[in-house]
Amino acid sequence: MHVLVVGGAGYIGSHMVKLLGEKECRITIFDNLSFGYANSILYGELVVGDLADIDTVEHLFSTNSFDVVIHFASSILVSESISNPSKYYRNNFSNTQNLLDTMVKYNISSFVFSSTAAIFGEPQYIPIDEAHPKFPLNAYGNSKWMVEQMLADYDNAYGLKSICLRYFNACGADPNGKLGERHEPETHLIPLILQVASGRRDKLTIFGQDYETKDGTCIRDYIHVTDLVEAHWLALQRIITHKVSRCYNLGNGNGFSVKEVVDLCRVVTGRDIQVLYGNRRKGDPTILISNSSLAETELKWKLRYSDLYTIVHTAWCWEIKNGK
Repeated sequence: MHVLVVGGAGYIGSHMVKLLGEKECRITIFDNLSFGYANSILYGELVVGDLADIDTVEHLFSTNSFDVVIHFASSILVSESISNPSKYYRNNFSNTQNLLDTMVKYNISSFVFSSTAAIFGEPQYIPIDEAHPKFPLNAYGNSKWMVEQMLADYDNAYGLKSICLRYFNACGADPNGKLGERHEPETHLIPLILQVASGRRDKLTIFGQDYETKDGTCIRDYIHVTDLVEAHWLALQRIITHKVSRCYNLGNGNGFSVKEVVDLCRVVTGRDIQVLYGNRRKGDPTILISNSSLAETELKWKLRYSDLYTIVHTAWCWEIKNGK
C-alpha cells in the first residue's frame, strides 16, 4: 500500500510515518518544512513542496500512484487564527481544496483528514459526541469545519471517501524516545510546562483563572500521540475496506484542568514550575472532553496510554533528552 502523508514531517505526521513504516507500507511524505523537520522522518521518501503550488502537487500525483492520502498539514494556532484569519482559510481550506481536486483528477478516492475539536466551539453538553452542534469560535476551527463540509460535497459529487478525525489535545512523545513535540513557537500546554521544568523557560503563563470550573482554569482532554496515530491506521484500514465516509472524535474521555496538569508535571519531573496568570485568550472554550465511543466501536480503537502520568512521562523523557 502506497500512502501519501501530507505534513508528515510535523509532530503528529512524523509519528504517523513511523507507524506506517513499522507496518511496512510504502510512504511518500509531502511537506514544506515550514514547521516540520526532515530528521523527524524515519521512513519513506520526502518530497519538499507546498499545497499552494498547484504545479508541484500535480507533479507529485502524476509521478506516483497513491492508494490513500493522510492530510496533517495545516496552521494550528488559535490566537493567530483570530488575528490573521486569511492565513488560516488559505492554508487550511484553499490548500486542502488543491489537494482534493488533484486526488479527484487522478482517481484517488481514500482520504484521512486531521480535523479538530475546535469545530464544536463552546460545548452545549459534555462529553462531546460526533453529533454535537458545530459553532467554531475562531478561524482555525472554522477552516477545519469548512473542509469537513467540503469533503461531504466531494463524496456526493465525486465519490471521494473520507474519514475526519477530530482531535482533542494531542500530547506525549514516542514511548521509544525516537520522536516528540518540536514546535516553533511552542504553544501546547504540556511541552510548555516541561520546558519550564527543564530550564528552557523561566515561567508558564496560565491564561485565565476565572472559568466556571473547579479551580478556575480551562479543562481539556489529553490524548497520547501514539494512540492518535493508531486511530489513523485503523481509519485507513476502514476506508479502504468499507469505502465509507465517517467522522470520529478522538480523545481520552477524561478532563484535566490546567492547574491539575501543572501539578502532575511537578510530580513527574520533581522540579518546581513557576506559574503566572494572564487574561483569558479569545477563542478558548471553558471545557472540552470527548466522547470517543464511536471510534472505539467502529474502528475497534483502544487507548494504550490513557493515564495522564504516562503521557507526561513520555513527554518529559523527550524533553530531557532533546531540549536545548
